[in-house]
Amino acid sequence: MRYRYLLLIATLITVVSTAVAQTAVEYQKPPAAIVKMLEASPLPQAQVSPDGKWMLLSERPAMPSIADLAQPMLRLAGTRISPRANSTFLAQGITRISLVDVATKKSRDITLPANPRLAYVAFSPDSRHLAFAQYTNQALELWVANIATGKANRIANVSLNATTGMPFEWMPDSAALLCRTVPKNRGAEPKDQEAPTGPKIQETSGEKSAIATYQDLLKNRHDEELFKHYFTAELARVDLTGKVTTIGQPAIFDETDVSPDGRFIYVARIVEPFSYFVTYNSFPMELEIWDMQGKLANRLASLPLAERTPVDGVRQGPRQVRWQPNAPSTLIYAEALDEGDPKKSVPHRDHVMAMRPLVKMAPVELFKTELRFAGVQWNESGEVKSWREFERAGRKSRTYLQAGDAAPQRIFDLQSEDRYKNPGDFLTTTNKTGNRVLQQSSDGAYLYLNGLGATPQGDRPFLRKYNIKTAQTEEIFRSQDPYYETLVALLDADAKRFLTSRESVTDAPNYYLHDGGQTLAMTNFTDPQPEFRKVKKQLITFKRGDGVTLSGTLYLPPDYKQGERRPAFIWAYPTEYASADAAGQISGSPNRFTRVAGASHLFFALQGYVVLDNASMPILGGDKANDTFVPQLVMNAEAAINKIVEMGVADRDRIGVGGHSYGAFMTANLLAHSDLFRAGIARSGAYNRSLTPFTFQNERRNFWEAQEVYTKMSPFFYADKINEPILMTHGEADNNSGTFPVQSERLYAALKGLGKTARFVLLPLESHGYAARESNLHTLQEMLNWMDKYVKNAPPRSSEAGR
Repeated sequence: MRYRYLLLIATLITVVSTAVAQTAVEYQKPPAAIVKMLEASPLPQAQVSPDGKWMLLSERPAMPSIADLAQPMLRLAGTRISPRANSTFLAQGITRISLVDVATKKSRDITLPANPRLAYVAFSPDSRHLAFAQYTNQALELWVANIATGKANRIANVSLNATTGMPFEWMPDSAALLCRTVPKNRGAEPKDQEAPTGPKIQETSGEKSAIATYQDLLKNRHDEELFKHYFTAELARVDLTGKVTTIGQPAIFDETDVSPDGRFIYVARIVEPFSYFVTYNSFPMELEIWDMQGKLANRLASLPLAERTPVDGVRQGPRQVRWQPNAPSTLIYAEALDEGDPKKSVPHRDHVMAMRPLVKMAPVELFKTELRFAGVQWNESGEVKSWREFERAGRKSRTYLQAGDAAPQRIFDLQSEDRYKNPGDFLTTTNKTGNRVLQQSSDGAYLYLNGLGATPQGDRPFLRKYNIKTAQTEEIFRSQDPYYETLVALLDADAKRFLTSRESVTDAPNYYLHDGGQTLAMTNFTDPQPEFRKVKKQLITFKRGDGVTLSGTLYLPPDYKQGERRPAFIWAYPTEYASADAAGQISGSPNRFTRVAGASHLFFALQGYVVLDNASMPILGGDKANDTFVPQLVMNAEAAINKIVEMGVADRDRIGVGGHSYGAFMTANLLAHSDLFRAGIARSGAYNRSLTPFTFQNERRNFWEAQEVYTKMSPFFYADKINEPILMTHGEADNNSGTFPVQSERLYAALKGLGKTARFVLLPLESHGYAARESNLHTLQEMLNWMDKYVKNAPPRSSEAGR
């Protein structure tokens, strides 16, 4: 059903500890200094043209308004769409685009439509044009800008359909675009019947369908009709003069992809019967190859409804279907050899196949993978290819390289959670047809690796060249103190010229050109939040009781004086690990510039609190880590508290804890199973794991296989043990799997029934994360008030309270 809100005044459920009534309030605001910081626009984001001559900078506002979120929305088959624009729902878009000439550093704006709200910005393969979509209240328009002049024009009579993703792609010759458009004369939106014609019935018998708890699924016949109405698109070739040529018959397209020679289109069509149990990606599909007139050139497969895909498994039949980027028209895809079930014992999980549409012969097997296939890349000539495979349960990640007719070599074999040994990813570049291929040196001897470069001192991003023959690497660039610098793009095949983004604790991110040993600033963005630079920041490490190394980023208030013990706030998110070594590795960098956005807990530092951010909360034990989830969680929290108390910066008697999503789950558990904290903030969490019975987070056992684990981990069953005040917030339209708003509603009801101290704030129109200006400001004020009342200004604990 359409999601309408006509009032901009929110009704928030507000209950104080001694009251029983609900109160309706208007949105509140935190202190003016915080409001000013939140309203500062984010820094522009960069995109480099395929020829490396232009750097595109896009800008967007800090936050949409609640009125933007109140626009009509349909929630269908696991998606949220705007019926007005016939696209995925977009609360805000890009409002400004500028181009920087890399050679001269001169900048100019692209002329945009009135009231710009842009998305899907894409360079043409020849870098001469820029296409983008403009959201309006009537349609999703197609616009094309000329790079040379900077002038943009709307392509008339084209209404894009972006319900299933990117609504257009450039043709390989850069002379036109393949667009998904709204079918002409499709008629009015289907209307719901006033009275039902019968019950909704689902039936199962003997076949397991262990499906996650998805939201926004189809619910009835009317939803099905709406899905068909809005998701049905028509393919069209749209050239730069505005000529529109329709291709084939309208359909519900999950994927469309033009072959590198521009002769064929890979099409994945969604067909009936639909499901009320899974998202549209699992609906039945016809995988086909069309010619440019829309005629069927070849059929790849007919995929049935995928309601029975095993946990951590893959759909049977062709998947990850892509054109080989360096060949005219060769389709590459993977197919499971274990029926998609990772629990089956087989010598190979997948094989990777090649198919040519015009060759009437069976597809050819290129290679098999022992683990699950994770993607393949080619160089431009096709003589070198690299592919990856992985195993989630064993945390395994492998990379292979094959050059010419030589046997494939396993070049990287590591534990995926081992950040320190991660060699990085091979760089790719855009070829002349607009496809991504491996970036190779001009002499063909090297590929390039780009990685975060995790170290015990924090991340040190790097660029390396990889010798194809010897497998030796040589470092070209590595971020150095006091900066955090990451690669944006190579500008030539031999890595003599490349762009980076550089920042430091005090310097806002800016873009730099590295050219033959010289480093030149390309932009000069200033600090949008200078007030926060007064906050002192440092990376700290410490050990928990069993010797596992933990870490976090400590923020001290601007007026902090050495020796002061301040109220403190710890923000965290638990993560499962198979090994203690991996759990103890440092993540992040002490050199990052801090841009505070949304309802961030970091604002506590401006209100006199010591803040320990991203405090390590490792849960060791691999697939059975959750057997000891609660005691490990408490051990982590004890270690974090002990560290900041031993440093002399925190008052042990005044410490709060908080987190979002799984961090909210953590918070409720810590309040239920310890007396370490005075109060907690739990945002958008899940608290009763029996409501997510077929796995959650990294727990792969279902409720009936590990009922005791599910129960012990659920703070709902221990609500009577939550003796500290807890503030819960939740988006009323949360779309995250598992974190239905009822999770917070039921925990609040339990706490209220037990006479506990709790406050529940339900945010209208908001999803799992909070987007609107009004919602974020109000949430921040709730957080500050709660911590001030129950932590900063809390009376000393009674002598009976635990420590």
